[in-house]
Amino acid sequence: MQRREFLKNGSLAAVGGFAAIESAPHVIASVSAPFVNPVSNPVLKTPMVKKSLKWGMVKEDLSVLDKFKLLKDLGFDGVELDTPNNLDLKEVLDARDKTGLELPGTVNSAHWKSPLSDPDPKVREVCVKAMEKSLQDTKQYGGTTVLLVPGVVKADVSYEDAYERCRKEIKKLLPMAEKTGVKIAFENVWNGFLISPLEAARFVDEFKHPLVGWYFDVGNILRYGWPTHWIETLGKRILKLDVKEYSLKKQQDEGLWKGFDVEFLEGDCNWSAVNKALVKIGYSGWASAEVNGGDRTRLLTIREKMDAIFTA
Repeated sequence: MQRREFLKNGSLAAVGGFAAIESAPHVIASVSAPFVNPVSNPVLKTPMVKKSLKWGMVKEDLSVLDKFKLLKDLGFDGVELDTPNNLDLKEVLDARDKTGLELPGTVNSAHWKSPLSDPDPKVREVCVKAMEKSLQDTKQYGGTTVLLVPGVVKADVSYEDAYERCRKEIKKLLPMAEKTGVKIAFENVWNGFLISPLEAARFVDEFKHPLVGWYFDVGNILRYGWPTHWIETLGKRILKLDVKEYSLKKQQDEGLWKGFDVEFLEGDCNWSAVNKALVKIGYSGWASAEVNGGDRTRLLTIREKMDAIFTA
C-alpha cells in the first residue's frame, strides 16, 4: 500500500501549532551560507542524477531477479525495498549482483502502524526494533539510508508530546546507525508533524549527529509550502529525494487527495526551480519515484517522465 493511501484511510487529524522556534536565527544562519558555485561545477547542473522507485510500484508477477532485470532494462538505477520484509536476503543480493540494479536505501515498514509518537511505550518499542532491523538490512543491501516517518500528530497525540517522544526514541537508534553506518532519513508526509522548514531543520540539528538527515518529498510538501523554500532551508540535511507531482488546482477543484492525480510536469512542483534550488545547496544524488506503478509500459512512462524532470 502506498503511504499516501494509508494516510487517506487513516484520517489524520488537523494539526495545532507548535511553540515558537527559539533557535530560528541560528538555523537561518546555518543554512544561508553558500554551499557551491554552480557555475564552476557543471556536474551539479543536473542535481538529480540517479533514478529509483519503490518496490511496490512493480505490478508484474515476476521473480525477484526478473523484477530487477525489468527495472534495469527500463533504465532505472535502483529500487527501494520496504524493510523489515519477507524477501529472501540471498535472493535479493543475487538479483542485485546479477543485474547491477542498486539498492540505495529502504523504507521502514512499521512507522505508520507503530509510530514513535504513540502514547504507548510498547507501540513505540515495536517501531524502534523494526528500525534497528531496517538499519541492519540496509547495510546488507549496500544502501545508505532508511526512510523514517518520525511521528504522527492526531487527536490523542499532541504536537509537543510527539516532538519529545520522537526525539527520545530516535536517540535509541543512533548506536545501531553508528554500527551499520546507515543514515536515518526523516520524510515530510501528511503526518501533521514538522510542517515548517525551520522546524524540520531544527529537529535534525538537535541530534547533533552526522547519521541523521532528511528524505525530502517534493510533491508532498505542496500541501504545506513551496519545495524551493524547504530545499534552501534544509540544505545539506537533504540526503535523498522522493519525487511525485501535485496539482493545487485539482486540490481546490476536486479535493485534497485529487492533487496527486497528475503526471510529472502537469502540476505545481516547478521542477526547473526545484533543480536550481538543489544546485544551490550542492545536492547531487538519488531521486526515487513514489507514484502509481503498474506493468512495464507504465514503469517505462515513469522513467521517461523522470528523465524530463531531471533536465527541466
